[in-house]
Amino acid sequence: MKKILTIIALSVTSLVTFAQQDAQFSMNMFNRLSINPGYAGTNKALCGVLLYRQQWNNFPGAPKTFLFSLDYGEIAHGGLGLTVDQDALGFDKTFKAKLAYSFHQVLGPGMLGIGLDVGMIQKSLQGNFIAPDGTSTATNTGTDVAIPWNGAKSTTYDLGLGLYYTTFNDKLYVGISSLHLTQSDFKKTGTVTHPRVGNNPAYTTPWGYDYVEARHYYVMAGYRFDIGDKFALTPSILTKSDAASTQLDINLLAKWNKMVFIGASYRLTDAIVAIVGLEWKGFKFGYSYDITTSTIKSHSNGTHEIMLGYCHKFVKPEKKHGHMNERFL
Repeated sequence: MKKILTIIALSVTSLVTFAQQDAQFSMNMFNRLSINPGYAGTNKALCGVLLYRQQWNNFPGAPKTFLFSLDYGEIAHGGLGLTVDQDALGFDKTFKAKLAYSFHQVLGPGMLGIGLDVGMIQKSLQGNFIAPDGTSTATNTGTDVAIPWNGAKSTTYDLGLGLYYTTFNDKLYVGISSLHLTQSDFKKTGTVTHPRVGNNPAYTTPWGYDYVEARHYYVMAGYRFDIGDKFALTPSILTKSDAASTQLDINLLAKWNKMVFIGASYRLTDAIVAIVGLEWKGFKFGYSYDITTSTIKSHSNGTHEIMLGYCHKFVKPEKKHGHMNERFL
C-alpha cells in the first residue's frame, strides 16, 4: 500500500495548479460520497455528514461552502446516497443536489462499489456589479454586454460515475471517479433598460452569461496502520483534476482509542492543514484550520472548516432455533 500511495503522489506532483470548479474541503477523508458515488452504503450503516467551510478569512466575497450527505447500505444489492451542497463565491452561487446508487460486489478480502449519481446543478449570479467605467447595477446604466446586470440563473442536470473498493476490516480504501460527465453549458441572455438622461432617450443593451461545468476526475486512497490496541495511523491522498489543472492533498490522521483524532494535511503550493476531532457512540465532530502558503498568504487569515457526522449500524436480531425431543413429551 505504501508503494501505491507513493506512485500516485509522485505521478501528479508536477501537474498541481488550482482551477477546479468543485468546492474544496480539507477534511476530504470524511467526504467521500460527494466525489465518488461508488462509496454509497459501503460502510453498511446509515451515515450522515454536515460540512461547513469558510475559506480565506478577511477576503471580501471569499468562498463559503455548505454540504450535507447521507448514505445507507443493504439496499437492492448495494447502497443509496444523497448529497446537497451550496458554494458561494462573491456574486456567484452554485447549488447541487444528487442521488447516488452503488452496486456492491464482494471482491477478494473486500467489497467493490460501482456507483452512478444523477442530479441537478444550478448556477446563479446576483450582485452590485461595477464596470471599469464606474457604472453599476445600482445606477442601472452599465453598457458592458458581458455583465448580467439584472442577475442570471440557469439549471441543468448532472451525471457522475465512480468505483470504490474497501476491505472488510476497513483498513484499505481506493476510489476513482469522474463527475459532471455531461459538461453542461449554462447560458443565459437578457437586456437591461437604461433610463432617459437629459436629452438622451432611454435605450436597452444586451448581456450574456455563458459558463461550462468542466468534467472532474478524482483518485483517493488510504490505509490504516494499527499500532497496538488503542492507536492507529491512517495516511491518505486525494487527487483532483479537470484535465486542465490538478491538485493533490496528502493527509495523515492519528486516532487514539477509537475516540480522539488529530491530523495534518498538505495541499501542494496552497495550504498546510491542522485537524482535530472526536468520535463517540456513532457521533463524530471535526475541526480543521488551513494555514495559507500560496501568494495570498499575506492577505488571508486562513480557512475554517467544521464537520459533524453520525453513523448507525442496524444489527439484525439473531434467529432463535428450537426443537422438540420426544424423551420429554
